Amino acid sequence: MINNLVKKFSVKTHISNKNRIQYLEGLGIDVWHYRNKTKVHDDTESKIDDKFLEILRSEVAACKKCELHKSRTQTVFGIGSQYSELMIIGEAPGADEDRIGEPFVGKAGKLLNEMLFSINLLRKDVFITNILKCRPPKNRDPSNEEAELCSEYLNEQINRIKPKLVLALGRVAAQKLLSTTRSIGQLRGHIIQIDKFSIAMVATYHPAYLLRSPKEKSKSWEDLRLVRNFLNNQA
Repeated sequence: MINNLVKKFSVKTHISNKNRIQYLEGLGIDVWHYRNKTKVHDDTESKIDDKFLEILRSEVAACKKCELHKSRTQTVFGIGSQYSELMIIGEAPGADEDRIGEPFVGKAGKLLNEMLFSINLLRKDVFITNILKCRPPKNRDPSNEEAELCSEYLNEQINRIKPKLVLALGRVAAQKLLSTTRSIGQLRGHIIQIDKFSIAMVATYHPAYLLRSPKEKSKSWEDLRLVRNFLNNQA
C-alpha cells in the first residue's frame, strides 16, 4: 500500500491536503485525524528545556569523544518538536545528512515524510534523531563503542522530550535501544517497552531499506498503524 502511496505522492505537482486524504481513502487506508495536542507544561519548564536542548546541541557540535569527529562535515543533532509525543530514532546520519546537518533528508527522508503523512503527521509534529550524531565512514553500522559514547546525548534527548512512544527505524536503532541482538523481523509488529526509559517503542524497517525492498512496505504500514493506534489511545 505504501509503495503505491509513494508513487502517487512522488509526482511533482501541487497536491492539496484534501486530495492527499482522498488518495489515502482511495487506497483503503483509514485516515487518522491526529489531535496534535501539546503536552502540558508551564512556561518556566518550557524555557528551561529550550535552553537545555540548545546547550546539548552545542555540546554535540563540539564532541570529540570518538574518531568520527575527524571525518564528519558536521554533527546531526535532531529536528522537530520537543513537545512531541512521538520520537523517531534512526541509526546514524548518511552523506546527505552529514552535508545538510538534518536527519532523514534525501530519498529516505522523503519516504519518511510520506510514511508520517499516512498517519496524519507532519515532520514538524515529531522529533527526529539518530543513535549516532556523526556519520560513520561509508555509512557502515555504528560500532558498540561509538553507540555507547554517543548514548549520553540520546538519553538526554529522550529524558527531556519525554515522548509517549519511540519509533525505531531499522535493525541497528532497535537493537541499540533495547540492548538486544534480535532481528528487526522479530522486533517489529509489536509494542515493546524500553525498560531504561519506561517508554513504549515500535520498531519498523528503515526507509532506506524500504527503498531497496519495496515489497516490505506493507509490513511497515502495519507498524505505522500500531503507532497511530497507540497515540490515538493516549489522547
